[in-house]
Amino acid sequence: MKNYFDQPLFIFEMANNHMGSVAHAKRIIREFAGVARQFEFRFAFKFQFRHIDTFIHPEYQDRMDLKYIKRFRETELSKDDFKELKDEVTANNFISISTPFDEPSVDLIEDLGIEIIKIASCSFTDWPLLERIVKTEKPIIASTAGATLDEIDKVVSFLQHRNRQFAIMHCVGEYPTSAENLQLSQIDLLKCRYPGVPVGYSTHESPDETDAVKIAIAKGAFIFEKHVAVETEEYKKNDYSATPDQISLWLAAASLASKMCGVGNQRSVASEKELSDLKQFKRGVFVKHKIKKGDRIDLNNTFFAFPNQGKQLLANDMSKYEEYYAKKDIEKLAPVKYDDVTRVNTREKVYSIVQKVKQILATANVVVPGKAELEISHHYGIDRFEECGCTIISVINREYCKKLIIVLPGQRHPEQYHRIKEETFVVLYGDVLLTLDGISKECKTGDIVTVDRGMKHIFSSKSGAVIEEISSTHYKDDSYYTDEAILRNKNRKTVLTYWME
Repeated sequence: MKNYFDQPLFIFEMANNHMGSVAHAKRIIREFAGVARQFEFRFAFKFQFRHIDTFIHPEYQDRMDLKYIKRFRETELSKDDFKELKDEVTANNFISISTPFDEPSVDLIEDLGIEIIKIASCSFTDWPLLERIVKTEKPIIASTAGATLDEIDKVVSFLQHRNRQFAIMHCVGEYPTSAENLQLSQIDLLKCRYPGVPVGYSTHESPDETDAVKIAIAKGAFIFEKHVAVETEEYKKNDYSATPDQISLWLAAASLASKMCGVGNQRSVASEKELSDLKQFKRGVFVKHKIKKGDRIDLNNTFFAFPNQGKQLLANDMSKYEEYYAKKDIEKLAPVKYDDVTRVNTREKVYSIVQKVKQILATANVVVPGKAELEISHHYGIDRFEECGCTIISVINREYCKKLIIVLPGQRHPEQYHRIKEETFVVLYGDVLLTLDGISKECKTGDIVTVDRGMKHIFSSKSGAVIEEISSTHYKDDSYYTDEAILRNKNRKTVLTYWME
């Protein structure tokens, strides 16, 4: 089914303003079509259908002393008349909509091929009529004036359970509605209470009022309905129907508000001017002491300062997932230019490692405390991580310490020792080959091994493992590697806090 509610829709409500004249009704359609062509919105024209002979009680059929019976009788149109008007609506590129006030009028909607059914506020909980409407499978727009939240809940549930394409409209049923009674914040309530349901605004305020539609757009209303009329010497309009000139001003206000609000379902794209204006205030990356060709550029050998020199690495570029290496020697205090560095983005690699770690933890049924720090140790660079390295989760580090060490399948941790820390390994999952001072031992789930201070140790796993490390306090400068190349790598760790999300 075509989605009628995937972009803003403006509905012109003719009601009985055709005054029972097909010619006058066509004039209304054509004049408002001329206005609509000046704007980029999608437009619809709406009729009201009543099967007068059954809609009005038999004993009241001729009661012309009653205002609305008199109006309904005097403005009555035939089926053929409405077909002619529906064809006029289609010819002028409007979507056709009608409000049925009784079941025979729904039959007429189907016979004429009207595209959308509008439920009037007075019919919002007219359950016999609603049951007939949903049998048509046509898209539905329902106005909520006077309805309680409980009633709206029930109608929304009724339509959702029948998988109908529908929207609901905030509406105030006062004709006309004074500014102080517009209750536009009800749009917020409806959008919040019924996520995923398009919300619109059916308006009855003064036709000269243009601020309300701006506010409604800012609050996220997507569908807008307004009564329209063409005033002549023969036919006068009511106080809440708008003329073509008034509608033109109303739509101009809506267009301006729409542009001012911009996109709301995704992040807007910054203009070139905005980016340029912001960039001039960003700090540039400068060299703290001379950097040699091939050196990694990081926080240890750089500083940030204003003004940046243009085409220069910025403080904003220095994330944990970005690595930069000098293509040439860069002198002290010089700016680090983009053209003078090689950039390596590790985000995808880090993400892949985290997913593999999570999988092993899930398989091992090991529970990790929320926001526990995760450290990816890549001793020879992140590209060689799956060959050499490990992942460490710090659970607690006081006078006592607990960590979880995850070893990927086929991964090896290089030889190291500690001078201060004594540690005990408990194999929680998988297989571990542990080498202590040159003597290797194969460990399995449940095995416990203590690593004394000063004892050189290496560990690896064929199929992957989770090791619980219980130790005395861990100090960052208490890990000594026998391979000096590792000690020279000052960027061998990537630390994450919010990795569990």
